Formats: sequence, C-alpha cells, structure tokens
Amino acid sequence: MLEADGSRARLAGPADSLVIAGLVPMSTVDWPDRLVATVFCQGCPWNCFYCHNRALIPARAPGAVAWEEVRELLERRRGLLDGVVFTGGEALRQDALAGAAAEARSMGFAVGLHTAGAYPRRLADLVASGLIDWVGLDIKALPEHYEAVVGRPGAGEKAWSCLAALVASRAVGGPGLEVRTTVVPGDVTADDAVEVARRVHDAGARVYALQQARGRGTSGAFDVVAPGWDARCERMAEAIETLGWDRFTYRPA
Repeated sequence: MLEADGSRARLAGPADSLVIAGLVPMSTVDWPDRLVATVFCQGCPWNCFYCHNRALIPARAPGAVAWEEVRELLERRRGLLDGVVFTGGEALRQDALAGAAAEARSMGFAVGLHTAGAYPRRLADLVASGLIDWVGLDIKALPEHYEAVVGRPGAGEKAWSCLAALVASRAVGGPGLEVRTTVVPGDVTADDAVEVARRVHDAGARVYALQQARGRGTSGAFDVVAPGWDARCERMAEAIETLGWDRFTYRPA
C-alpha cells in the first residue's frame, strides 16, 4: 500500500533503526499534564517556513542518538516518567516508529505522538494498532492555503483527513487528541487561525491550542514579532476560546 508520495504505508521495523536527532530526558510541556521523555525523530517531508526545528527536516541526515540510549533512559526512569513522546521532524516518516512505540509500551510507558498529518495511512495504522495513547496534531491553515505554508501540494487534504480520522477514533476509544495551530505575523496562518479553529471545532475536536511561532531555530527569513502582534494573538485566542472547548490553551512565544 502506497502513500500519495509513493512511500509505503507500513509501520513494522526494529526500534533500533529509528533515526533520532535528539532526546529530552524529562519534559513537562510536550504532553499536557504528563511528565515525559521526548524523542526527536529525523526527517520531515514538509518545509514549513517558520519551522523551529529546521535541522530535523533533512531525511538523510544521520541520527545523533541511538535507540539504545532511549531504552536505557526509560529503564532508569520507570515509575518517574508517565510516558514517551515521539516528535520531529515528522515521526510517522519512519517505519521503525511502531517498534519503538511498542517497546516503550512494553516497559509500562504511555506513548504520545506529535504529527503534522503528512502520512494519513501510517497514522491510521498506528492508531489501529493501539500503540498510541495521545496525539498532538498540527493543523496549520485552511486546506486551500496549506501549500503556501508547508511548500508541498496536497498537504492540506492529508492533514485535515488526519483530523477527521482522529476525531472518529476518539468515539471508539482511540487516543486522546490535542489540535494546535501556530501563527506568524503577516502570514496566512494568522489570517486563517480563527476560521481554522472553528472548522476544527465543527469537525468534533474538543481540545485546542493556539501557539505563537518562535524565532529560535528557524531560518531567520521572517519576523515572529511585529507591532501589535501580541495583542492580535490575544484577540485571536479570545475569539477561539468562545467556540467552547473542553480545554483551550494559548501559548505565547
């Protein structure tokens, strides 16, 4: 079975082949209300201009951390950490993700995933496997504006289809879900934000976060601050919060 980009929609693969760019041994921010280790996976098929992990985009870059190091960390922190979050880059790009998630769960840890929704079939397979307890899904813009943000055609359809699938899975006991949108001044992300949130809410998601883009780690080719930007973001947050969520979070830069 192939994705639209020609890659195979399969998840099997040994955990030790996961290409890892970095490891945060303890994080309080990558999974709300959970204390986790965060594994940064190398490679992403998209090229978001405001990405603050640009070094993680190249798919052929070598790993900096072996899975064995993650394994040893988890062994030491049984009973101290709630779970493990796989992020990126785009963690779903790597077939070895399923093996890594399965191993983490076998050690007694909950498993979280950050994804931009670039691989709908791989996400569906992973959710169906029962290996994922929570997903943080980036919805970046309205479908028709996605290419301007991520630099790839067809991206909007993929991301929004992932949203629909995750909402549907929640109805049958699927993983927890937080949808998040990151905004940049003077960009379509900011212009779309309130309408994106409205459509996300209409789709059935009930946990949402609005995030201001950060400058650290980006290409530096754009501004993440502008006169009146903080106040505008606060107004966006107020408008989005009125939609009625089980949980809404505003994350300033």
